[in-house]
Formats: sequence, structure tokens, C-alpha cells
Amino acid sequence: MIQFIDSILAGLPSWAERPFMAVLAAMLGLALALLAHAVLFRILHRITNRSASEADDIVVNRLNRPTRWAFLAMGVVLAARETPALEAVWERFAPFVMPLLTGWVAVAVLRAFVEAMIVRADISVENNRNARRRRTRLAIFSRIGTFLIVFLTVSGMLASVPGVREIGVTLMASAGLAALAVGAAAQPALKALIAGFQMAMTEPISIDDVIILDGEWGRIEDIRTTYVVVRLWDDRRLVVPSNRFLEDTFQNWTKTTSQLLGTVFLYLDQGTEIGPIREEYTRQIQAHRLWDRRAQILQVTDCKDDAIEVRLLMSAKDGPTLFDLRCEIRESMMDWIRRSQPEALVRRRTLPVGPVEMGATAGLAELVAASANGEARQPN
Repeated sequence: MIQFIDSILAGLPSWAERPFMAVLAAMLGLALALLAHAVLFRILHRITNRSASEADDIVVNRLNRPTRWAFLAMGVVLAARETPALEAVWERFAPFVMPLLTGWVAVAVLRAFVEAMIVRADISVENNRNARRRRTRLAIFSRIGTFLIVFLTVSGMLASVPGVREIGVTLMASAGLAALAVGAAAQPALKALIAGFQMAMTEPISIDDVIILDGEWGRIEDIRTTYVVVRLWDDRRLVVPSNRFLEDTFQNWTKTTSQLLGTVFLYLDQGTEIGPIREEYTRQIQAHRLWDRRAQILQVTDCKDDAIEVRLLMSAKDGPTLFDLRCEIRESMMDWIRRSQPEALVRRRTLPVGPVEMGATAGLAELVAASANGEARQPN
């Protein structure tokens, strides 16, 4: 191989020897780098295929592409050490390429780690409070970490340019002052960014939480650094600034647990017998598939002029289940009352009375007489 290279160099003019050696060394370094990368990831794919966990597959797939370019850069670096001509060319591009590849690999490692942890935090199980909290923190910290890596990467690339090196150093050494300077013009965005970080620490909401906001029922679908996406019950998306969940009041139905209490109100006749209705409600709720067996009470909570208010208290494992339970119990109880106690249904009552005789007053009698005389005088 060496003799073949020497024979080629012997046939080249003197001015072409150094460029040819640089290109040949670069190609050799790239080929070795690709070969090393292919062998390494082939071994890693075999290891992950034998594993039952999905997390290691995610990590290997995420790191495949950025590490390939990192291996190529390392191949050129090793070749440049042995080839002065290639080293002279590489030194001009290395200050840009190396920080860029380092930042890319760092972002890939961060996202691979986050996705692997998200896979382990399964929210499809019934008791998923801890998993939802973990996913929320991972999502927010992942975006904050990505922002910091990109910021440092750009700063490192700026620091490599002689003309703007002072700008890059200033951004890296005085990030706080830069943030204050930018904050004067971007206060709302920075406020939302800080609110996203505060939500990761204080956890007023988590992924898949059920909330009531502005009278709308929905679930937390995504939490960004500056805004939150709420998926409403009819599949609409409500985009809310992050700081609103820290400054305004809202209902969180799954803050500590997803279990909820609900009520159904029945308005019945005042003469209704409550005992049979209580027995029927007890029978229906105890046989219902959606009841979680925590609460079951029937009480008369109000008495009005035309009806009494009967409250049926019940419980379920979460909000959607409770809604279905209330609807089905309301329908079945009203159907039973119509069939078994129709007299319990509220009706309007009218008391029949005889005709009332009214005596005409003097003024009224004169008016009637005058009217009759006027009609008599009309010509035929």
C-alpha cells in the first residue's frame, strides 16, 4: 500500500503532493471512522435487541446519527496529526465544527435520556400520579437543558472567531447581564420561561391532569417552557401561558389523586316516600360497574314550595368515570321512579273552584248602560 502511494506521489508535480496527501489522509481517516462507528453500533444494536427494555433502544437510535458525524470529525483529527497539510486546513474549520458537533451530541444524549425515562414512567396504569409528575419534570428540564446547550454551543462558536471573540466570551461569562439586557425588550417571554421553571419545581399541574379553566373541562396535554396545551373534552386545544397557572385560580381535579365525589339531584313531590328510593339507590349503586365503593349517600337537602331536593352522593376513580356514573344513575333512578312511584314526580296543582259572582259598581253600571244605548242608536 505504501509503495502504491509512493508511486502515485512520484508521478505528481511538487505543488500537488501536499494537497493530494491531505485529501488521501482525510479519506483514510473518514473510512476508518465510518468502519469503527458501524462496528460499534452493530454491537450495540445486538445488545439492545436481546434486552427486553425499550429504553436502551431509544438511546442507541438517538445517538446513532450525531455520533457518526462525531466519529468522522475524530477521524479527520487523527489524520491531521500525521499530515501537516491537512492539519493546516482543519485548523480553520475545527473551531466551528467541534463545538457544533459537541452540542449536537450533548442534545442527543439529553433527549435520549429523557425519552428513556419517559418510557419507564408509564401513565396508562390506573395509579399514575408519580409517573405523570416525573414526565412533567422531565419535559420541562429537557427543554431548559436544550436551551442552555444551544446557548453554550453558539457562544463557543462565536468565541472561535477573532472578530467576535469578545462577544462570545461576554455571553459565556456574563449570561446574567445579557439576560437582563434582553429582558428589557422580552419581559413577557422571560416571565413565561421563569414560570415554566417554577412549575417544574412547585408542580401545580402535571401531564394528563384534569383541570377546569375558564369553565372548560380538559386534560394537560403538553407543558412547554412558556405555555401549556390543554386538550378540551371536545378535542379542541387551549393554549395557556405558563404564568397563568401560577397567578390565577383554576381547578385541578387530579392534584393529589384522581378519585372524585359527585352528586345527582332529584326534585320530587313533597309527599314522596324516601325509604323505597333510598333502598333502590343503594341497590343500583352497589351493583354499578363504575362505582369505586368509597361513598354512597342519599339525603334530602332542601324543601321548596313545590318540591323537595334529594341529593345522591357517589364516588368514582376519576373525572370521566364519575361523569358517566352520574348520568347512568340519574337515568336509571328517574326510570325507576316513573315506574314504581309515579306519584313522586312533581306536578303543578290547580284547585277547582266554582264561578265567582262579581257585583258591578255604580260607575261600571253606568258605563255598561251607556254602551248599550249607543249600540241601540246605531242605524241598521
